[in-house]
Amino acid sequence: MSSAPLLSVGWTDHVTGRRGHLVVDRLVRGVASGGLRMREGCTAEEVAGLARGMTMKEALHYDPKGRYVPLGGAKGGIDCDPRSPEAYGVLVRFLRAMRPYVERFWTTGEDLGLTQDLVDRAVAEAGLVSSVQAVYPLLEDEAAARKRLADAFAIEVDGIGLGELVGGLGVAESVLVALDRADRAYEGTRVSVQGLGTMGGATARFLARAGLRVVAVADVRGTIVNPGGLDVEALLAARDAHGTVDRAVLRPGDREAPGGAWLGVEAEVLVPAAVSYAIDAGNQGRITARWIAEAANMPVLPEAEEALRARGVTVLPDVVVNSCTNAWWWWTLFGDIEADADQAFGRVRRAMRVLVDGMLDRAAADGTSPRAAAHALVEERLPRIAERYGWY
Repeated sequence: MSSAPLLSVGWTDHVTGRRGHLVVDRLVRGVASGGLRMREGCTAEEVAGLARGMTMKEALHYDPKGRYVPLGGAKGGIDCDPRSPEAYGVLVRFLRAMRPYVERFWTTGEDLGLTQDLVDRAVAEAGLVSSVQAVYPLLEDEAAARKRLADAFAIEVDGIGLGELVGGLGVAESVLVALDRADRAYEGTRVSVQGLGTMGGATARFLARAGLRVVAVADVRGTIVNPGGLDVEALLAARDAHGTVDRAVLRPGDREAPGGAWLGVEAEVLVPAAVSYAIDAGNQGRITARWIAEAANMPVLPEAEEALRARGVTVLPDVVVNSCTNAWWWWTLFGDIEADADQAFGRVRRAMRVLVDGMLDRAAADGTSPRAAAHALVEERLPRIAERYGWY
């Protein structure tokens, strides 16, 4: 796969001077898929890496028998703190500037720092029909497809939207596959999670419900620790829109620790679910976990991953682990599943079992890392996709 993206667009907000970026890595059938993130310090290089990851995620979910056909990969990013009073105005102006791309070939949605509700509101204010309108010409019945997706987003399961839950379920299922392969019991297996937003919160819920013990959760205010296990549901109910937990709900056994404490907590599973580049060569030595599930995009730097692998730590890569939010959108929109939580959860579990098992089997056979195995699987699928559907 060529390393150069198809298209890179830079933008400067004329009101605040904030910078934004759009990178289209590849187009398949003339369309690319990838979310829009907002965070202080977001760079063009970061967005390009995320766009490449989206190309891989789309290819990994290719099923020639399915109605959903993979798209290309893209990503948007805005260098702005989403908590800033000026953030929403910046978001609207960015989308207004990117309107021709959203209309024609970039389908987008929530990502780090942005919820889908907020994206939808800004999309409407920017004069767009939908954040995924570029894919509408590929649908057999646009009206039915749009209603199906809207109905799916309206579903809540125990107080959390289905659109928020599916991604975390994919991460949790990846962890469970790894534990099953190691004959490790769920009960008593300890988990530390960085970030209790959309992805981290849902991951924590599903792992806790599977019997694992969530012993640490980090947000922007610090790390909440309890070796006996945190009350995940109470923490989820006490979050704000950015995943920050109200400390008033903490129990006597819960304690507060510095923000970076989640990294070195005694746990078998580590779930970085907040920011990119969280684990580097300098701090990887603090990790005691056996498995790291990359719920965030690009949280483990390459040199850190090499050092971790050398001491027996398995990194389950983001391109597989956190791919189900994107896939669920398309399974639902194209009609492979209905607007139904049980169908969504069942499809996610089956898909992740196949993907993670296949990746780990390939890694064992080739003597490589899971990430290298995932890349090899992508390289095998891309020519088939390009031959059948076109590739730019």
